[in-house]
Amino acid sequence: MKNSADVIVIGSGLGGLECAHILSRQGLHVLVLERQQQPGGCMQSYVRGGLRLDTGLHYVGALAEGQSLHAAFRDLGLLRLPWRRLDAEGFDVVHIADESFPFAEGFDAFAHILAQRFPHERVALQQYVDAMQQVDFVAGSNVNAYDYLCGLFHDPLLINVLGGTSLKQELRRETLPWFSFAHLNSGFIESSWRLCGDGGMLVQSLVSDIEQQGGEVCCGSAVIELVEHDGQLVAARCANGETYTARTFISDIHPQLLLPLVQNSSMIKETFRRRIRALQNTRGMFTASLVLKPNTVPYINHNLYLYDEPNVWTQSELDGTTVGGVMVSSRVPNHPDSAFAEQVDLLTPMSWSLCQPYKGTEPGHRGAAYVEMKEQWAAACIERAERAIPALRGNVLKCHTSTPLTYASYNASPEGTAYGVRKDYANPMMTYLSPRTPISNLLLTGQNIMLHGIQGVTMAAYETCNILSKNINCKSSIVKLSN
Repeated sequence: MKNSADVIVIGSGLGGLECAHILSRQGLHVLVLERQQQPGGCMQSYVRGGLRLDTGLHYVGALAEGQSLHAAFRDLGLLRLPWRRLDAEGFDVVHIADESFPFAEGFDAFAHILAQRFPHERVALQQYVDAMQQVDFVAGSNVNAYDYLCGLFHDPLLINVLGGTSLKQELRRETLPWFSFAHLNSGFIESSWRLCGDGGMLVQSLVSDIEQQGGEVCCGSAVIELVEHDGQLVAARCANGETYTARTFISDIHPQLLLPLVQNSSMIKETFRRRIRALQNTRGMFTASLVLKPNTVPYINHNLYLYDEPNVWTQSELDGTTVGGVMVSSRVPNHPDSAFAEQVDLLTPMSWSLCQPYKGTEPGHRGAAYVEMKEQWAAACIERAERAIPALRGNVLKCHTSTPLTYASYNASPEGTAYGVRKDYANPMMTYLSPRTPISNLLLTGQNIMLHGIQGVTMAAYETCNILSKNINCKSSIVKLSN
């Protein structure tokens, strides 16, 4: 392990590893410093009972040739992983009360299929998919997503259907920008894919390439201070006593966690600190990972989004202390030809207020009340999912649960936020962060910058590296994703 590098990346989430991959491939010596004992952040997997379970990876959009994530994943070596394309006629299916609404792959097919159920909205649906493909930051970041949909469509049920797959983001109608809503959903309409295996495969692919390209990923290295000299960062001090020097530093941790590391900086003024401290965070998620009895529950090659009532947008205004909509996502079977699921994840938004009483406790030692709360939430999620998957409850061997407190403990996510900083259409310049900071050789990356999700984080990683490439002698050009 060298104690000096060209670039130090703080945090090994997807964005940090992607930056390290891009830059190490260009001949720079990159050192990734990770506080946990394994890399990956929300992309990592964990082992329970000999099975690997996912933390945050469920599906990816736009991987087909010519689509918006294909070039980046090819560049990062991730297309060599085994991917399974989800059902083209309905990669997502929204269930509201007793009706089901499939989301078809391809923008024209998407609009056509929904127009069969909503023929009076056919023209508006075509306008909707056209707008999704054309939205950019300038035009879409200061427009409210809910207001945009209400101005385009007249049927309240269709507005709920279109928001129904957005459990993969915080569907907060008071603040959510049209740019964020459209960008996140459009990639999946291009095409949707599951990894045939756990998210750790993606992490290990990136780490392996980084190491082969001369970079290093050092776990168990919690950065406690970034040392500044003459207005530039010069070193990172770690809790294990090690100090590492570099010319450039990239932070893949939450900006609110970065501030204490630069407490003594002369370059970061109080106005910037107040801005970062004032940022609100999106809600966390509750996940019930179900291990199933063999050959009992059919594998479903699409995701389900389940709601009791057409209140997809308004339920986000509730206090988050009861189970609302539930996302159901099946892991691809270990044997590709198998017709049966082996593991299914159920996800629903969960308020930090439910976890706050247990803050400061250690995983596995949070008491009977916390365990009981998780069991009640898991039971409610299973009951909801069983309406679409009959006999699910009776075929569960094991149920492993996580809450926002789990994210806070393992990923250092403030308040267990699942999607990072909350973007606000009424104040986009304050809530969308630039990769640049007041310290010229400190850059930001990750889901807190522009957009969350795999595509958003990947875009941020390339944008961060594009900024850096203007200040260094790169050996090859960096692929830039378009907005």
